[in-house]
Amino acid sequence: MPHPVSTTFPHRRKASVDTNLDKGLAAYMAVGAAALGMLAGALPAQAKVVYTPTNQEITPEMGLSLDLTNNGVADFVFSDFYSSTSSLLNLSVGPVNPSNEIFSTGLNRSVFAAAIPAGVEIGPDGRFKKRRGEGMANDLGTQPICQGPWVHANERYLGLKFVINGEFHFGWARLNVNCVFPHPIIGTLTGYAYETVANKPIVTGQTQVPEAPDASALGALARGAAAFSDGHDEEPSKETH
Repeated sequence: MPHPVSTTFPHRRKASVDTNLDKGLAAYMAVGAAALGMLAGALPAQAKVVYTPTNQEITPEMGLSLDLTNNGVADFVFSDFYSSTSSLLNLSVGPVNPSNEIFSTGLNRSVFAAAIPAGVEIGPDGRFKKRRGEGMANDLGTQPICQGPWVHANERYLGLKFVINGEFHFGWARLNVNCVFPHPIIGTLTGYAYETVANKPIVTGQTQVPEAPDASALGALARGAAAFSDGHDEEPSKETH
């Protein structure tokens, strides 16, 4: 009488299960490695944006000093000139340290400090000029009107490059400006910020460094990988007779 023939292939089945398990674990490991890479490379450990909100008026009588680091030493100075007798108007900004620079419009012969909107990166590739001062708004001279990118500027930003301990840092200053000839130019500084890491760009309007990925998410990922490994037992082999 013929005996039943077993069609079980235990070694082949186990190899198939192990292959599927290895693929799953490889996928988890790849995701985990990517997440770790993001966490490690997203931000330098010391990266920090220092933001100072304020509300200071720039006046013809006093002008205004800008101390980006709040260490008691001015980095830039605003000048607001007004002459009622000659009807001359001029709002400008200049560096206190001659190594400091201001982001410029760089257009033709008429060069002004650029009135930058929010969301623009200020960094090593910016149009910085090493000059004693940059105009912001003034009267045209031959006609009774105001000119310049800051004539009617609302929530616009100066791009700034300045020295801390011999290294260049980038920052911004936010201002509102209104120029109506022949009245004095009205300027208001509403906030400023700088990046503490040398040569690291800052974005206009940026008040803090984006948070790094949550480390707890990486822990959950690791626990998921372990659960995946422990929960996939070898399937029982089937026999046919």
